[in-house]
Amino acid sequence: MGAPAPSVVPGSAAATPPPGKAQYAPPTVAPAFRAAPAVAAPLPPPPRHDNITPLAIGAAVGAGVVAGAIIGGSIADLRGQRQEVVEDGRTIYTEPDRVIIRDPSGQAYVRGDDVYRFRYGARDIRTETIGGETRTIVVRPDGSEIITVVGADGQMLRRIRRDPGGRELIIIDNSYRDPRAVGGFYVDVPPPVVNIPYDRYIVDAQEASPDVIYETMEAPPVQRIDRRYSLEEIRYSPNVRMQMPSIDLNTINFDSGSWTIPPDQAARLQVIADGLNRAIQRNPREVFLIEGHTDATGNDTDNLSLSDRRAQSAAELLTQQFGVPAENLTSQGYGSQYLKEQTDGPSRINRRVTVRRITPLLNGDTASAAPPR
Repeated sequence: MGAPAPSVVPGSAAATPPPGKAQYAPPTVAPAFRAAPAVAAPLPPPPRHDNITPLAIGAAVGAGVVAGAIIGGSIADLRGQRQEVVEDGRTIYTEPDRVIIRDPSGQAYVRGDDVYRFRYGARDIRTETIGGETRTIVVRPDGSEIITVVGADGQMLRRIRRDPGGRELIIIDNSYRDPRAVGGFYVDVPPPVVNIPYDRYIVDAQEASPDVIYETMEAPPVQRIDRRYSLEEIRYSPNVRMQMPSIDLNTINFDSGSWTIPPDQAARLQVIADGLNRAIQRNPREVFLIEGHTDATGNDTDNLSLSDRRAQSAAELLTQQFGVPAENLTSQGYGSQYLKEQTDGPSRINRRVTVRRITPLLNGDTASAAPPR
């Protein structure tokens, strides 16, 4: 069985779900990454994307097609492309667009690259190196540009949107590095104290009204944020993420071993997309994390890759079919580490995607309001 879900403080409002949800409540136990990683070194960056090229909307992608058809594929298609090496006690699996890292302790992580999502419908993509920084510039049909700045170590520093008139807006400033973060990506913070109702902390998209979904996408942290966190710390530190409410997109289901979202299910994301677009229109610097999960069947390496691709598929669909700006989304897979239904067997409930606003975490809750116009 996978590791238990991150904890909330016992006795807090979110620790007591309604009777009908009790079987899916996050256990009030220590989360999977409570102990520091066995190797206190930075995670390697994903494979370089120097040769990334635009991809026309409607073009085939693996086993799927973008926009209006199927986005996705099967994990079986990737096993033959995966390479394995051991470096400094870690086992590293490299796929064409991802890297999976397993520590000697058994803890594992997956790293992808959001820039792959930006290629759909792009007019041009170019890469330039200035000093020690590499910039990937994605040019949209309207002349606007999405600029991703990466440091010499392969870590993203900034994500910028430049409009056709040359005005720039920094959407993500990821240059901050806290020396206390283990490996630069993990911080050990206590579980959050949650004093809002369970169904407003973990929102069920299938049951929530559009107003509740939108309110969750603008909801503040459940407790005071004492500092800003890097994107890596948010991705890989469960109790950091848990300071923000989340929405389970249980309106879509994935087949076992697949990250395909069929067209008949894609339409069910309309209310989520409307909420995201409304929040981003209010504050163009909003950032949302799309999280992917699997059930406990299959091996951990496959599940991490699969969950990361499920999150990316949902993000791609939100952009291609509903117009959610790709640069305001980021995605991350967690495999079977956070099961919602505690079972070793197949579970559609566990094969899910979650969306979480992370803007206050990135900014230390200092830049949550819309910037001056």
